[in-house]
Amino acid sequence: MIRQYKISVPKNTLNNIYKKVKKYPWKMIQKVNGWEYGTNYKFLKKISQYWISKYDWKKFENKINSFKNYKTNVDGINLHFIKEKSKNPKSRPLLLLHGWPGSVIEFLDIIPKLAHPEKFGGKIEDGFDVIVPSLPGFGFSTPIKKALGPRKIGKILNKFMVKNLGYKNYVAQGGDWGATIANWLAYDHYNNCKAIHINCLTMRHPGGPQTEQEKKWQKKFDNDQIIQDGYRTQQATKPQTLAYSMIDSPVGIAAWILEKFHGWSDLKNNNIESVYSKDLLISNIMIYVLTNTFNTSSWIYFGRRQEGGRFFPKDFKKINVPTGVAVFPNEMSEWPPRSYVERIFNIKQWTKMQSGGHFAALEKPNILVKDLQKFIRSNLK
Repeated sequence: MIRQYKISVPKNTLNNIYKKVKKYPWKMIQKVNGWEYGTNYKFLKKISQYWISKYDWKKFENKINSFKNYKTNVDGINLHFIKEKSKNPKSRPLLLLHGWPGSVIEFLDIIPKLAHPEKFGGKIEDGFDVIVPSLPGFGFSTPIKKALGPRKIGKILNKFMVKNLGYKNYVAQGGDWGATIANWLAYDHYNNCKAIHINCLTMRHPGGPQTEQEKKWQKKFDNDQIIQDGYRTQQATKPQTLAYSMIDSPVGIAAWILEKFHGWSDLKNNNIESVYSKDLLISNIMIYVLTNTFNTSSWIYFGRRQEGGRFFPKDFKKINVPTGVAVFPNEMSEWPPRSYVERIFNIKQWTKMQSGGHFAALEKPNILVKDLQKFIRSNLK
């Protein structure tokens, strides 16, 4: 059963959050104003003051509700999703997948462009039926009761698309965990998932690097990722411990998430606001705070470890569905040489972007939309 859903956060819930932000004990925190030690004290305090004085959640709530929102049950999970149907009579279903620490907010500005390109100077023939779920354990999807890894989530989302929504075939796009899930959709459910477009590679070929160029990349990649291992290790091993300290601290959640948006984005002069507005940053944080899903959203890291980490099975067989790759230069998970990626995917389009980082749909929405449209137009008839 699919039922319509409308987000409506009570005023007293919002007031309770703002009260906690207002009472945060700033005097007990060392004033470290760079980002080297972690989240910048000055910026976090500034955005927190904006949070309680000028920020308007209802504005973003209305923006989400301007689309048709639904909930449906898949294997005991009440999955929230946005669906925007195209006027293209031959439209394809396009599944957009966010990651951590993202949310459906990543896609709000590109949903209309993908569903209704004719309103933005494009052709109606490029319109998709756009489906954007909150991943299990994230946002407005009901909190899960046990950890789910990306492969299991892929199985759930394929069932959602085929059984609940009635689409026999579809295309998936994602970055971060969304890309990992798309990989598993193409690997396990290729009868339904007919193409994928990804802007991040988080999976590794079990055969490892082969050429000297690939080995050089692997060495550099492993060294670069050491600085990222702190949060990943915590969330993959003891996520519940972290949740106890975060559950009553909106500012704590903000600090944990903002550090990633700063470190993983293509910024000008190291300024996070050169890419994202305060309103956008806070709205993404608010989804975690309002839904109490900071805890369960981190479980996907725990679930991946249970599934065997970032590697495909040892008997891995190449993914044969058409694959589009968008390579953004400031992606925190640096792309391997194309030769390495071609042993994993059937690459039909490989686009090197001039700028942009990890959160492609937010940083470079128009470029991402055009690349995705071109890929589908060229590879699926």
